[in-house]
Amino acid sequence: MSKVIAVIRREFVERVRTKAFVLTTLLGPLFFIGMIMLPALLIGREVTGRKVVVIDAGTGSFGARVEAALAAAMKGTGAEAEAKYLPTVIVAGPRAESVRDSLVPRTGLSGRDAETIDGIVMISEGGITKGQLTYLGADVGSPRAMADLRSTLSPIMMTERLQRAGVDPAVALGAVTPLDLDTRKVSEGKLTNESGGATFALAYAMSFILYIALLLYGTQVMTSVVEEKSNRIMEILVSSLTPFQLLLGKVVGVGAVSLVQIGVWTTAAKLLATYQSKLMAVVGASAGGMPFALPSVPTDLLIVFLTFFVLGFLLYSAAYAAIGSMCSTVQETQQAQMPVMLFIIMGLMSMFALLNEPNGSLARVLSLVPPLAPFVVPVRYSIAPIPVAELLLSVGTTIAGLLAVVWLAARIYRIGILMYGKKASVKDLVRWVRAG
Repeated sequence: MSKVIAVIRREFVERVRTKAFVLTTLLGPLFFIGMIMLPALLIGREVTGRKVVVIDAGTGSFGARVEAALAAAMKGTGAEAEAKYLPTVIVAGPRAESVRDSLVPRTGLSGRDAETIDGIVMISEGGITKGQLTYLGADVGSPRAMADLRSTLSPIMMTERLQRAGVDPAVALGAVTPLDLDTRKVSEGKLTNESGGATFALAYAMSFILYIALLLYGTQVMTSVVEEKSNRIMEILVSSLTPFQLLLGKVVGVGAVSLVQIGVWTTAAKLLATYQSKLMAVVGASAGGMPFALPSVPTDLLIVFLTFFVLGFLLYSAAYAAIGSMCSTVQETQQAQMPVMLFIIMGLMSMFALLNEPNGSLARVLSLVPPLAPFVVPVRYSIAPIPVAELLLSVGTTIAGLLAVVWLAARIYRIGILMYGKKASVKDLVRWVRAG
């Protein structure tokens, strides 16, 4: 046992003390903070005082009402409110196209001056009939800017069309108010503050963390075996340890490194979820500006996630170690690891099938497939509770699959680590398993 601990310590210390580990561990929380807070800052930072020219080629006073609606659009409330638009209307009539052509050269210029225009709104009789306005501007690629403009002008257009049809706009607009569906998650008969978007984010994070850990550290086990084979260190190591001890030490040592890093990232995410409103206030943004509220991570969900994270990591790392022992160069492993990568991708993609029916027949079956269960079960549990008996059955099948993979990997590893010259074929693998 002391020899296994020595291998675990070596694998752990060698990776923890590298600059890459320290930087990724420290920069990870900063990246998460930036990913959460940057959208809120961008959403909160609306451009104000945009010069918009309304070219009115219609009849009546519709153009004047469009100008008034744009002028009334404000960012903020009270004394700190700022005008979003600085509109000007030009009654062009049949000269609308020539007026437009004269204004386009002054629109969307990088060098701004008093003559620069941010956007042009075109009004025509045909457009009013169809419920259509034309907007020309440099910000047409901004979903936020276009959503603001559409929400400002839609009521004016609807009112104009209703009046022309002889319908009382006040009655009609009150009847067609869009539904605002406020979603809140209920778990085990208790109402939570998580929205539908937050639940999806939590489920996605569960699968993505395991996916990233396998990409970062599972492949490290594989490349470490190949490197030790290529420089003949493996021959020295197996003189004092059994191949199984060496395999176990590598997998557990690298797994401990991943748990440390994931633990730091998870703690940072937990603190961010707890103090998000205070962090938003520090940078001058409001928590309400976030696309969705950060979900909390219940203790039972954290236990389920860590259990399947450890089982999944050990299972795939053992498979990666076996692949490394089959190959003589890192280049050979790129193709040999494809079967393992396919299972990892299948596990990640299965999340989208589970979101609509987390306790359906497909979800139950996938929870019993050992290579997919580490991805499937935490996602299911984050969306809807799983019966204890079914959860324990999933843990049992995953452990059985892990033992089977470790048994096969140990037999392949035992012979493969001392085989050089060519990549092993399927026939070679079968012979190694029988000989092991």
